[in-house]
Amino acid sequence: MFSREKRCIYENNQLAEVVCQLRFPEILSIGAKPPVDFQEVIRGEYPRYSVRNDAAAPKITGTPGDLRLENGQPTVNYQFVSQDGTWRVNLTNTFLSLTCTNYKNWETFAKKLDLPLAALIRVYKPAYFERIGLRYMNFFSRKALDLEGIPYRELFTAPYLGILCNEEIREHDATRSGVDAELAIPGGCRMKLHAGPGLVKRNGQADPEPKFILDMDLFMGGNIPLNHAAGALETIHAQSYPVFRDAITDRLHEAMEPEDTD
Repeated sequence: MFSREKRCIYENNQLAEVVCQLRFPEILSIGAKPPVDFQEVIRGEYPRYSVRNDAAAPKITGTPGDLRLENGQPTVNYQFVSQDGTWRVNLTNTFLSLTCTNYKNWETFAKKLDLPLAALIRVYKPAYFERIGLRYMNFFSRKALDLEGIPYRELFTAPYLGILCNEEIREHDATRSGVDAELAIPGGCRMKLHAGPGLVKRNGQADPEPKFILDMDLFMGGNIPLNHAAGALETIHAQSYPVFRDAITDRLHEAMEPEDTD
C-alpha cells in the first residue's frame, strides 16, 4: 500500500512535534489531587511542573423544543517538562502523553516514554488502554532545505497534493488546497492524515513562509492490555515511515540528508 523502502533517519528532518498519547478509562483520583507519587518517579527527567484546566467541549442537553448548551467540567491537565524544554509529559484523568519538539529518532523517543508510562501503570493502574497513538507533525520549509522556487509537485507525490498536482495551477493562486483522509493501514492500525500548504505559528508568532504540512496521526483502538502497549507502539511506529516515504519524492528525500539506520 505504501513505500517499502528501508527506514532511514534524516539529518535535516522537518518535524515540528511528535506526540505519543495513551488513553485509558477515566481515573477519578488523577484529577482529585495533585499527582505527588507520579511526579516523584519522573521528576529527575521532567523537573518543571505546572498545571492547567482544559475547557471541556460544551454539550447539548434537554429535550426537543427545549435544548440547552451546557459547559462541561474542565479537565485538570498536569504538565512535567524536561530541563531543556524539548520534552513534555501531560497527565489527565483519561490520558498520558509525551511530546517532543526536537525529535531525532524513534529509539530515543521510546526510551524517554518508558519512565512516565511505567509510573502511570505503577501509581494509577489503569484497567487497559482504549487508544494508543503516535502523531508526527511535519512542517516542510523549502528555505531551510535549500529548495526555494521548487514547486510542491516536485517534492510531494500526487495523492498528497490534491489540486496542486495539476501543472496548470499556480501555487499562489490556490487559497486553500489540502488532503484529509482517515483509513485503515497495515498492522491493525488506522491513520488520520492531513497534507497541504499552510501558515504556521512559531512561539505564538505567525511564520511568514508558507510550509507544507504533513500531519500523520497513527493509532490503535480497542481494549489494549497494559502489557501489550510497548508492542502496539512498535507496530504503529513501523507504519509511520512507509507512509512518510510514500508522500515525498526522491528530491525531497535527498534534501533532508538521509542516514542509514544500521
